[in-house]
Amino acid sequence: MSLRRIKTKESVLSFAAQQRRNRSRRLRASPALRSLVCETTLTPNNLIQPFFVIEGTNKKETIAAMPGVYRYSLDLLLKAIESFQNAGGKACLLFGLPHKKDAQASQAYAKTAIVPKAIRQLKKKFPGLVVISDVCLCAYMDHGHCGIVENKIINNDQTLPLLVKMALAHAYAGADLVAPSDMMDLRIGVIRDALDQNGLINVGILSYAVKYASAYYGPFCEAADSAPQFGDRKTYQMDFANQREALKEAHQDVLEGADIIMVKPALAYLDIVSLLRRELVVPIAAYSVSGEYAMMKAAAAKNWINERSLVLETLTAIKRAGADIIVSYHAQDALQWMRETKGKR
Repeated sequence: MSLRRIKTKESVLSFAAQQRRNRSRRLRASPALRSLVCETTLTPNNLIQPFFVIEGTNKKETIAAMPGVYRYSLDLLLKAIESFQNAGGKACLLFGLPHKKDAQASQAYAKTAIVPKAIRQLKKKFPGLVVISDVCLCAYMDHGHCGIVENKIINNDQTLPLLVKMALAHAYAGADLVAPSDMMDLRIGVIRDALDQNGLINVGILSYAVKYASAYYGPFCEAADSAPQFGDRKTYQMDFANQREALKEAHQDVLEGADIIMVKPALAYLDIVSLLRRELVVPIAAYSVSGEYAMMKAAAAKNWINERSLVLETLTAIKRAGADIIVSYHAQDALQWMRETKGKR
């Protein structure tokens, strides 16, 4: 019966009686009922924590724009990873800061570079930990861009061999997945070919296939000391106004050999996550980036939000949109909060 046809008190009562079966609130009456019918469940298996590793010993450097996130020397990184594992963490994403930068990003792929050293130590001490390494040149270039520069233009094809060398250095060190985030065209294919030709067929590729040129990255540039010294990254990272292009980029990287497709940033791009989940069969990752983290931390410091509640809601929303994997600076905190709130939804 349509509401437009209800004319009398009797018909209202009759309509209500007919609709009693549809009272949705019945299944919200208790935490146990809400858990029973919960459609989306966030688990420790879904979360990856990023870590920044630096040269030296006994160093733990604060990052002003990212309270609670640090740059660790390798000795302290091992302790931080141990704490993360004890909280239930299963996978980490490594970013390195070199002791020197140059126009060829030589410390990105040197045998003695900080990230390969860290990978070797992590795989030795934590053999069950999934170690993922970011493959990009920006933190290693003296100009801060993600590729070789000629006349202030990023040369895509000259950059590819350096990315291959970086990926191989990480793979030989023991990385489970290499994660190219540079957004150069064709880099997944050349990295996959190089891995296979060097007997590294079991090393996977987590591709930052859909990485937008975003203002949400601001705090990360401080954390990784990777801000470009001129211009911006809009000639190689995606235009945030575009949706169809995301599908094009993702399909291309899958064809070239990507095992997992990443969307970055996450929160303002949940439509992209959802689109890719519908269109692709590979796992979908989403990166809840530094700007998202910093905004929540700043609001929490002002007591404007409940940080725990907001973080868990946000991470669940990212998974609900279709992400199988979520990279988040809140991952370790979320693991603890998930334990505390289990069964209390």
